[in-house]
Amino acid sequence: MGGLIPLTDASRRPARIPVVTAFLILVNAFVFLLELVRGDSFVMQWSAVPAQIVAGRHWITILTAMFMHGSWSHIIGNMVFLWAFAPEIEDAMGRGRYFLFYFCGGLVAMLAQIAADPHSTVPNLGASGAIAAVMGAFLVTYPRDRIRSLLFIFIFVRVTYIPAALLIGFWFLTQLVHAGAVAQVQTGGVAYLAHVGGFVFGAVTARLFEGSSRIIDEPSVD
Repeated sequence: MGGLIPLTDASRRPARIPVVTAFLILVNAFVFLLELVRGDSFVMQWSAVPAQIVAGRHWITILTAMFMHGSWSHIIGNMVFLWAFAPEIEDAMGRGRYFLFYFCGGLVAMLAQIAADPHSTVPNLGASGAIAAVMGAFLVTYPRDRIRSLLFIFIFVRVTYIPAALLIGFWFLTQLVHAGAVAQVQTGGVAYLAHVGGFVFGAVTARLFEGSSRIIDEPSVD
């Protein structure tokens, strides 16, 4: 019926090329190609299954599942969101700290999903938990920035500009609502609790990863 897709930060541009973000996108794309070539057995081998993790098996999948996706729409959507918010956070934190932040956010998100239903045998996969951490960091770092977004309703499409606090805040509220709705259900679908866990981690720790070297500046008005 309609939707909103964030594209870029319209208020500022990173001072440095977002090398780490581009690298992460390439790795996700490469792993997705492996999934297409090797099929379901590859996906099942490297996805995180809560019951197995709790039993002390396949712990490496907590990491590998962060780079896997279930469909073309899944990976494209995740990578669009990553590119919309991550370059500015990489610039604010510096490449090394941002790289560590991204992985920590993804791990916390995956553990949150596992903790929510430790006996689940449903495979968990996707970069959205780590991306939620990036969005949480963006919210506390650049809440007044305007996000260039693509708004579409039926056949109506236009580019619009939305304050980061409004866009990301609304997104997070929808994750909380959906997380509450599916908390007691073991089924395939969106890992809302991973989104919540990753987002909270990002919002709480963003300043720690940014350190004291970030220049505090106001968003441009052009």
